[in-house]
Amino acid sequence: MTFKTWCRSTCAFAVTFAMMQPTVVFAQEARGDVTIAPHSSDLVQRFATDMAKQPVMTTADKIKLLRKRVKYVFVLYQENRSFDFYFGTFPGAHGLFTQSAANTPGFKQKIVNTDGSVGTISPFLIPQTVTTASGKTIPIYPADTASIDHSHSGIDNSQHYVNGISQNDRFALDEEGLTTDAKGTIVSTKTGLAPAAHPTLIQKQMAELAMGHVDCDTAPYLWQFADRFAMFDNFHMTVAAPSTPNALALIAGQSGLTQWALHPGEASSNTASPVVATSGGEPIVADPGPFPGSDLDTSPIKPPYNPSDENPATPALNQTYASLPLSFMGKDILKTVSTDQNPALDLVDIQHDIKTIAGDGKKPTDWAWFQEGYDAEPTDSAAVPLHSSYIIHHDAPQYFGYIADNPAVAKSHLYGLQDFFSAIQYRQFPSKGGVAYVRGGYDNNDGLVPVDPNSAVRAAFPGSDDHPGYSDVQISEQLLADEVNAIAASPYWKDSAIIITYDETDGLYDHQSNTTRVRDPEGKPLEPSSRIPAIVISPYSKAHAIISQNSEHSSVIKLINELFDLTPLADLPDEKRGVKLGKAQFGQDYMGPADANVPGIGDMLAAFDNSRLLGTTAPLPASYAEIQPGQKPSLPHYAGGGCYTLNIVPTDYAQNKLLDPAPADFNPRPALTPGVPTSGTWTP
Repeated sequence: MTFKTWCRSTCAFAVTFAMMQPTVVFAQEARGDVTIAPHSSDLVQRFATDMAKQPVMTTADKIKLLRKRVKYVFVLYQENRSFDFYFGTFPGAHGLFTQSAANTPGFKQKIVNTDGSVGTISPFLIPQTVTTASGKTIPIYPADTASIDHSHSGIDNSQHYVNGISQNDRFALDEEGLTTDAKGTIVSTKTGLAPAAHPTLIQKQMAELAMGHVDCDTAPYLWQFADRFAMFDNFHMTVAAPSTPNALALIAGQSGLTQWALHPGEASSNTASPVVATSGGEPIVADPGPFPGSDLDTSPIKPPYNPSDENPATPALNQTYASLPLSFMGKDILKTVSTDQNPALDLVDIQHDIKTIAGDGKKPTDWAWFQEGYDAEPTDSAAVPLHSSYIIHHDAPQYFGYIADNPAVAKSHLYGLQDFFSAIQYRQFPSKGGVAYVRGGYDNNDGLVPVDPNSAVRAAFPGSDDHPGYSDVQISEQLLADEVNAIAASPYWKDSAIIITYDETDGLYDHQSNTTRVRDPEGKPLEPSSRIPAIVISPYSKAHAIISQNSEHSSVIKLINELFDLTPLADLPDEKRGVKLGKAQFGQDYMGPADANVPGIGDMLAAFDNSRLLGTTAPLPASYAEIQPGQKPSLPHYAGGGCYTLNIVPTDYAQNKLLDPAPADFNPRPALTPGVPTSGTWTP
């Protein structure tokens, strides 16, 4: 049964029921507000956290309990989706219909039509099907969408900052190569003058795509995780930029701010420098390949490189600031860095950090980064050689020479995706615990293809990391389900915390405004940026909860710091020196990691249930986390009826009516499957 059919008989009651339910906010939560979502299924309600019965405890006491309960942190890191794209209509979350349209930034924004006239566009649901002029219903396959502009300049244009606050009202215009000047006149982004030509149909459809969103019919597994566990609705990508900077931020809390402060000549604005002109300089705001493994890397033993992904002749600069993998070395750090092949290059900016970490005397923290294509995968063949599915600009540790150009470190900590499942199956994670990061890539190890029968679409969208343009939504959420199921079926479940989050938005609309904390060398807003999805799954997590504390990638670092008793990156001496220089040279207070000394950044502790940590409420069972365990993966998930299966009514349905229908000429893949789906002549 599709959601549309089911909704005819149940939506009116469900919406009325939801409106009658009180919004439960626990004011005494140590970090951030927590809301329990409206009733969905009876199963979820049975486990839902009761905030009225939550014991009060100090942050210090909660951290102590968490250290007793959780030994393993699994970070399942996906690609390029905004919060509103996936969860803008999730009941109880701060979404597209939480407030009036007039009070929702960017809800109504300009779009230029193909005849040059100026219209408006608002967020809309990307439908499963459309109706042609002749009355025929045809599928458009919303699991496979084109990728839009997610460059640093494009994101800044879309967000449109005024006095340091984003207005979020130029997402559509940016896709048409347009912006507005100080007077509000629409002009070309390239010339600053009136556009020389009208937008093409493809450009207009891409502009529409920027404003689209999906729901539980297209992404039912993601909605199931969000429904059952703790979802964050105020979690932001750190850098207003594409994947690489935000991958770096996940493990370092920055993408090179302190390196810029320590070496002003490396500033990304210094394009007169040949080195900066080819590398992009610091901080990293684009997707260059890493220096380790590139043509410029002279190390005898080099990490793998996928030249079809990024050009090995023009890599980024070697990243030389602290990261969690540096902190993870613990008291063994001097021995560990002694095998670095290029110490003069790799260790120059972290000499004092190394001494501090060694002096702390703490045991090393085990860690691993598993990414599809880094080494052998089941998809490899004569036609698909080794590393073909490896997206090198997504592999954050490879950007640091002290990791990737240290053979002993790389061999012990950098792996392929299938290695993760092998490590779970054969119980290869250390008994003391540790941190694992897991990423997909250009292909998928489940052997799945998109539901769309079009061979061009099937060839274009086999990816598993959820990046629009090459990854299918349901193939990607299947990878998440595979990972969670593997953990849940293992002895690691009872000691685990699983974090599902994303790197950046792909330039997709999110309505929540941001306030600039850091600007790039050219003065453009850099940190933080739009909201992205984040969910915590654990035997000890809150259930059916929405966490609204302000969070970003550094929040993941803060949680790991607290759990493993690590000195915050921002408190390491070389980073503190960089922050101090940033203030002295550039007048900015927060040019460094945000895992300490930056006000208002949460630590994700609010995701955990105090009563479960204390043992007064039973931990959530592994079966509650599993999605169709033991079944061979197949598409579409839940036969296309995810909302019906989950018993959830998205907030854009009221009185059986969809509030946000798609534009008449919308196409989810304007270039790959060109034309207008409602025309009757379009091929999906």
